[in-house]
Order: sequence, then structure tokens, then C-alpha cells
Amino acid sequence: MLEYVKTILQKVSFNAHLFERELKKGMKYLMPTELEEFKDWCYSTFGRSHQPILNRYFRPAY
Repeated sequence: MLEYVKTILQKVSFNAHLFERELKKGMKYLMPTELEEFKDWCYSTFGRSHQPILNRYFRPAY
């Protein structure tokens, strides 16, 4: 499922609204063990273009 969610995000990354919607949906489908890898991938792939959206869904651990 992780690869599927990555593929979808790459396809909708041109639109911030679609990206946020698909990110939110995709996170529901992932296993807890996949979330850290997914987070790292999201920031490395979309950190420049969608950082505010990513920060909303991946809150830093204190």
C-alpha cells in the first residue's frame, strides 16, 4: 500500500488541495510501521513545494 500512496501523491502534487486530500487519505491506509518511512519520503520528495501541508500532518515529536 505504501508504494500505491506514493504513486498517487506524485500524480496529484501539482495541486496543493488534491495533494493534501490524498495525503490525508493515504495515511489512513498505511500501517503504523510504514509511517516513519512515508514521512521521510514525503519530506525528501515534496518538502520544498508542500512543506506547510506536510507539517500539519507530521507533527514533530517533543
